[in-house]
Amino acid sequence: MGQTLRAFDNGFQLLGDLARYGGAPLEFQLRDGSGTIACPNFPGARVPVYEVFAEDAYRIGALTDGLPEDLVAVDIGAHIGCFSVALALARPRARVHAWEASPSTARWLCRNLELNAIGDRVVPHATAVSDHHGTLSFVDNDQGSALNGGPGATTVEVPCVTVAETFAAAGGRVDLVKIDTEGAEYAMLTDPADWAAVQRVVLEYHDVPGHDFAEIAAFFTAAGLCLREREEATARQGTAWLER
Repeated sequence: MGQTLRAFDNGFQLLGDLARYGGAPLEFQLRDGSGTIACPNFPGARVPVYEVFAEDAYRIGALTDGLPEDLVAVDIGAHIGCFSVALALARPRARVHAWEASPSTARWLCRNLELNAIGDRVVPHATAVSDHHGTLSFVDNDQGSALNGGPGATTVEVPCVTVAETFAAAGGRVDLVKIDTEGAEYAMLTDPADWAAVQRVVLEYHDVPGHDFAEIAAFFTAAGLCLREREEATARQGTAWLER
């Protein structure tokens, strides 16, 4: 309740709307008046809204400090667009390529770009990022959730590309990469050489059997990106900030 009232101009209205679980879509009006985020009224869809706009989980100010005003970013696991929108609003000259595997969630991503009139600077891709170019099976719950799976979920075939292809789509110069793919991050980290042009990374890593953060740290060290900070949610899950 406190976060809702502190972070959003329409906090009191939201509290009432939130009580209607699975009801009409929510529209979170940002406290500084800079924009609006729409999402379905389901917990998994609301999570990134609070993470980005109430908690500043990615620390966007510090993350972008010192980068060019016209920075180029790649958002992998864009969900409904919270990070991409926040970055584009904070940096009016930034360009972002936002990649979201879930077809249903990607529709909310596009809606939020339209709501905030940033479609000229943020390019949405309804495409997964993995270790190959082609397709992959994806479990989609059709609720705009950052988690997917769960009741009502169906398995769909979605297009996928490699990390190198996302960087090429952004024009080759990539100042910043954000990754939050609920465990799929390990599959996409294939060749450290692909990351030669990347200056900073913020990554959510997850508890995946057979993998751990040491693997991620070693990969990025080989790519020339050093760990600057790591915030653990559990012993095997958290967020890491890396910089060249």
